[in-house]
Amino acid sequence: MSVLEIKNLYARVEDKELINDLSLTVRGGEIHALMGPNGAGKSTLGYVLMGHPNYTVTSGSIRIDGKELVGTTPEERAKNGLFLAFQNPVAVQGVKLSTFLRTAYNQVHPNEKMSIQDFYDRVKLHMKRVGLEESFISRSVNDGFSGGERKRFEILQMIILRPKIVVLDEIDSGLDVDALKMVSEEIKEYYSQDVGFLIITHYQRILKNIEPQFVHVMMNGKMIMEGSNDISLKIEEQGYDWIRGA
Repeated sequence: MSVLEIKNLYARVEDKELINDLSLTVRGGEIHALMGPNGAGKSTLGYVLMGHPNYTVTSGSIRIDGKELVGTTPEERAKNGLFLAFQNPVAVQGVKLSTFLRTAYNQVHPNEKMSIQDFYDRVKLHMKRVGLEESFISRSVNDGFSGGERKRFEILQMIILRPKIVVLDEIDSGLDVDALKMVSEEIKEYYSQDVGFLIITHYQRILKNIEPQFVHVMMNGKMIMEGSNDISLKIEEQGYDWIRGA
């Protein structure tokens, strides 16, 4: 069972502090939801966890299974089992989806020996399951993809790379009802006692399909409330004003 431990984390962009004394632990077998209004710092936390070069950790630690990730590259973090599905995945023109997945897989799992045919058979199987046509395998990454198709590709990457800790940033945005159901089913299929999830979201929409054991609320870069899924239900009904008042 893997464990992501974030302790007393502070992070900034240039002179602006965006993460303020944040602590959070996500274990394998757990599903955590991270909620909060726009500008709360939720997506920033995802970038900081994955080692985005624009964000500087000024204090605190980020560890997976006891190994410190602060100061390491995004590639090293991925090798240690961390995965981030982006809120707004970018297009990478000229890089085929198949090449991207194969290269990423070899980087994350360098000791695994899978034939090219077996690998692509696996990719095609899961493309069908997440609702991507097989023709996408020869297209450039996210180039010309709709918002929903980009999110489906993020889930496909998760399945192929098999991370230990999965951070999903607004994975439900841009998805219609059917696509949300399909993506939710793939997340639940991948979930196990060996994998921990941190689902970043504004709303309770995806949490109706994937019920978290723990809900955390961020505002102004701080973790201000933690509890059960009852918190997300109350946010759905009343918004965030009752939390600000408290």
